Amino acid sequence: MNELLLIVSLVLVYGGVILAYFFFGIQGLMVFGVFATIVANIEVSLLIEAFGMTQTLGNVLFASTFLITDALSEFRGKREAKQAVKLTLFFSVLFLMSSQLWLHYVPIDLQMGESLQHIFSQTPRVICASLLVFAIASYLDVWLYHWWWKWSVRLCGDQERWLWVRNNGSTLISQFVNTVLFTLGAFWGVYEWDVILQIIISSYAIFVCLAILDTPILYCLVYLAKQKNDYHSQKLFD
Repeated sequence: MNELLLIVSLVLVYGGVILAYFFFGIQGLMVFGVFATIVANIEVSLLIEAFGMTQTLGNVLFASTFLITDALSEFRGKREAKQAVKLTLFFSVLFLMSSQLWLHYVPIDLQMGESLQHIFSQTPRVICASLLVFAIASYLDVWLYHWWWKWSVRLCGDQERWLWVRNNGSTLISQFVNTVLFTLGAFWGVYEWDVILQIIISSYAIFVCLAILDTPILYCLVYLAKQKNDYHSQKLFD
């Protein structure tokens, strides 16, 4: 059942990215990035077994944020991609502050209050670790994307070719940094070392698969961007 739900989640999230851009353009991608980060930070508290691996939820949503920064880098350049990262960080901080205020109310329904305590009492550490790591990994992803892009232009002289190289080259490296730093920051002292190691290995294995799977999604987004006259490749060296 977990495996089926993860496949449904993959279709829902990547399909949601395409629809967000189709209906709302660049703004839709930015809002989806905020949504994905906040929801993933709640999901990540749940540990599951799927495909023979111990893993946390939230991997698909986290992966979609890297897809979004890559798409924004491709369409509009570094400045727009960095703006999306700043927007996500700002609203994630607001969510962190709001969720902690909830825990200090005295609810009429004590059972509901206990449920919220159980979910969000771990949120500060998870989100603080996530925000710091997200900032590091996202800015690294943007920098690497443009590094690979410049390298491919020097090699073939065409700004639009080798999209899959810059997409996977940036994502796989930044996701490795993201996986190791986040898992250590969020779960060190919470789980035994062998469980933490399993989470790192399984999470990165999943991110590798998701990076490969999001490549056709990025090609689809580029196609839509050209149809919308929203593809500005001259932004490469911004």
